[in-house]
Amino acid sequence: AIATAAMMKTRANRGATGENAIIQSVAKVDIILGTISIVMAHAMMGELTPPMAAAIAASPARKLLLPLSQENVEIIGVYKEPLPHLIDLMIKKLEKELIEDV
Repeated sequence: AIATAAMMKTRANRGATGENAIIQSVAKVDIILGTISIVMAHAMMGELTPPMAAAIAASPARKLLLPLSQENVEIIGVYKEPLPHLIDLMIKKLEKELIEDV
């Protein structure tokens, strides 16, 4: 409820939080941005439920995921970069894909 109130306070048209909101929304979007943890059940100190992880992974949306995880997971072949650099890379990749789709 607090997160939804914060969304509305910033003049969002609509706001929703929680497991069902995620499950319903990811089926309707074109692109999902986040960390690798969003496709891992029980990640984010248990906040990411198995149905949420499954819905995100199964979504037909293109997924651009950062190789950051607080879980006991290491992605081999990925060099550690500061978060701002990773976000810049993600934005550039997203911009490139959006331009190519036009």
